[in-house]
Amino acid sequence: MEKSMSFIFIITLISSFVLAGCINSSGSIVPTRAIGTIKFADAGWESIRVHNEIARIIIEDGYGYKTESIPGSETASLYAISTGSMDVYMEIWSGSYPVEYKSAIENGDIIEASVNSESTRQGLYVPTYVIEGDLERGIEPKAPNLKSIHDLPKYWEIFGDPDDPNKGRIYGANPEWNANKVFREKMKNYGLYKTFNYSESVSQTALIKTFINAYDKGEPWVGYIWTPTWTAGLYDITELTDAPYNEKNWLNGYRTEFPSQRLTIAVHNKLPEQVPEVFAFLSNYSISNAITTDFLAYMKKYDTTTHEAAIWFLKEYEEVWTTWVPDNVSKKVKAKLQ
Repeated sequence: MEKSMSFIFIITLISSFVLAGCINSSGSIVPTRAIGTIKFADAGWESIRVHNEIARIIIEDGYGYKTESIPGSETASLYAISTGSMDVYMEIWSGSYPVEYKSAIENGDIIEASVNSESTRQGLYVPTYVIEGDLERGIEPKAPNLKSIHDLPKYWEIFGDPDDPNKGRIYGANPEWNANKVFREKMKNYGLYKTFNYSESVSQTALIKTFINAYDKGEPWVGYIWTPTWTAGLYDITELTDAPYNEKNWLNGYRTEFPSQRLTIAVHNKLPEQVPEVFAFLSNYSISNAITTDFLAYMKKYDTTTHEAAIWFLKEYEEVWTTWVPDNVSKKVKAKLQ
């Protein structure tokens, strides 16, 4: 693919979700704008929202620029920073759209500033008590030999679909997420549609709510979970194994486990010259999965907003973020945190 976005990619984007500012009323692409407000992509999950808040607080309080967060899908957000209608994408799952992402970088449309986190896990998970039981809660193991996604057909009755007595239910991803496309293909290629219905989730909140409802009752549940996320930080869960990742089989119907992904930070190509000091900060930004899981677990445990979770991180992990910025910037930010 020579261009940063394939024709199909752009048509899918425009037909499914159009970000404010990407396209004007006549349908033409808006030219790259001058920096006034630095615009952050919100692709729809909690960790990117907290990362956005952390960066925005540092940029506003430490550097004096205005910022804004713009909601959209993964594809819309990638397209937006490629065209310049948005500036910063704080958590790109770079393996979700490897061709488009690589092409956008090679063509110079976007610049990879940093690696937010080095690795991820995603797949189908069950509460561990489904396999091992939970003596303290009086839960007997329902599927003691369940290890792999390929074992699921033997246990479909355990994961019964409340709306269909003849099949189990797998709780899937948001339709706007790349993982949803992957699971749809896996369901077909692994023959899981014979014994399971696949239930898309309208949002991360809706997906996790089904998990919590089942977990609190000690009931079986199987569905999509990824790390880093607060679910992995607060609950005892087990990933169902799949074939080890290899590119050939992955590209042939996603017949392996999900590849571990680099979560990157990328910016529109004009941002480094427009606000070089902000780009320098973003180039230093890096957080471990453990810390991301920590602030997400804090947010859930204490029912905070993403902004409050960002404030907690800035106070709790001062030794981390102060290495990203000059002393004069960190002093301004810390003064605002008092």
